[in-house]
Amino acid sequence: MTDSNPDIAPTVWLCREPESDDPAIPQWLTAFEQATVAAFNGIRRQEYLCSRWLIRQALAGASGTAGAECRPVDGRPVCSDHPPGWHLSLSHSHGFSACAVSDTPGLGLDIEPRNRHPHWQKVVRRWFTPSEQAWLLDANDCEDFLKVWTLKEAWLKATGRGIAGNLQTLEITPDFQLIGDRSDESWMASSGQVGDFLLALVYHQSGHSLPSGSLLQTPGELFEASQPARPIAPVDWLFHNPVNIRKQE
Repeated sequence: MTDSNPDIAPTVWLCREPESDDPAIPQWLTAFEQATVAAFNGIRRQEYLCSRWLIRQALAGASGTAGAECRPVDGRPVCSDHPPGWHLSLSHSHGFSACAVSDTPGLGLDIEPRNRHPHWQKVVRRWFTPSEQAWLLDANDCEDFLKVWTLKEAWLKATGRGIAGNLQTLEITPDFQLIGDRSDESWMASSGQVGDFLLALVYHQSGHSLPSGSLLQTPGELFEASQPARPIAPVDWLFHNPVNIRKQE
């Protein structure tokens, strides 16, 4: 690929996982991936195969390389092996898979069903900042909570950190302004929806172009990587906001 362009925003690809009791292992998987998925069955096997298919669709769409020739690095697929130079972020939830791809490092994606977390107030009281607790509990809106939760998850993925002890490193106001603990001003955050799922994308970018996103047609049971998947619906983006630097007290 060409040198990375920090003014180009990421693309998000999503799909519903096909229903199959015991899908076959595609030959286009790498030896590492074939050995990994052979140990799975049921929902876990389906999720793994769908995510590897989606990675190839994302890399093919971004780079123009044939899907069957695309592959992530072995292990945690945070970047591509071929074509080189692409960065990835995956998310799965309740039979839905998503993959973001960018030519710039610093990328995090999270998806959640809009009807999840019936007892979300407990999460807010336990893990969120005092100001977030105040406005979220007063608004009493589960969808507001999910927007905040997915943004925090995407932020931690983009900055390479786990949930424990880090959920308060990004603070979100009632009008969805974001305040983070990074020292530079090149972070953006987007929130969107596809059907009954919410998604959040956090990415490193110095320009002002907006991300794109598409829901793809559900793959068949054979997960044919050589066939480009057909987009069936765009992501409905709700907002795109910069992540502001937290002022030192």
